[in-house]
Amino acid sequence: MIPAYNEEKRLPASLDAIFEFVQSRYSFLEVLVVDDGSRDGTAECVRRDGRAKLIENPGNRGKGYAVRNGMTQAKGEWILFTDADLSSPISEVDKLYEAIRKANAEIAIGSRALDRSLIGVHQSAGREYAGRVFNFVMRGITGLPFFDTQCGFKLYHSNAAKRIFPKQQLDGFGFDVEDLFIAKELGIRVVEVPVRWNNVEGTKVSLLHGVDSFLDPLRIRRFQMMGKYRE
Repeated sequence: MIPAYNEEKRLPASLDAIFEFVQSRYSFLEVLVVDDGSRDGTAECVRRDGRAKLIENPGNRGKGYAVRNGMTQAKGEWILFTDADLSSPISEVDKLYEAIRKANAEIAIGSRALDRSLIGVHQSAGREYAGRVFNFVMRGITGLPFFDTQCGFKLYHSNAAKRIFPKQQLDGFGFDVEDLFIAKELGIRVVEVPVRWNNVEGTKVSLLHGVDSFLDPLRIRRFQMMGKYRE
């Protein structure tokens, strides 16, 4: 599942890479592209390609909304969501699945922090520093043990996805933390896995969104106290 906003230029190559990788491995594969109200030709690109299923959000609602929309509509037993730029190569999914199998987990999250030697192209020093500060703040407020919640490369068993994503409240970039917090609340086992990663220019995270994301752990705690994450 790929959340996409104004990805007309990068999406065709990513779809080619995904289908080339999986065609010799799986007898059935569903690829969903969730267009989050793009202003370019993202939706038409998916229609023209014809291999992926297009889901269109009712306008530009945010990456969290797009991921929730796609994950709740996916039909496979295992559901991977990956960023449209494939900053983590699609072949890294094998690492996630193997880690899940060994740990008897239901979710595996790709991580840039566990082995930084796997980063080929780094973000700017400022963005990397901000990411580390965010992780420190997030861990202190939520109690989550993970060192990189924001890598857009995560594998969910469908049973976990069905329990988690309907409870997600955040539509913005803090959704990753919220979903992992919900998993902790529900007793769902998560494993963090070092993956290869390369920064691709063209980030959709503005400075304003980046600053606002520091408030999301507090919002998550408020939702917890309101009982939003209970089954």
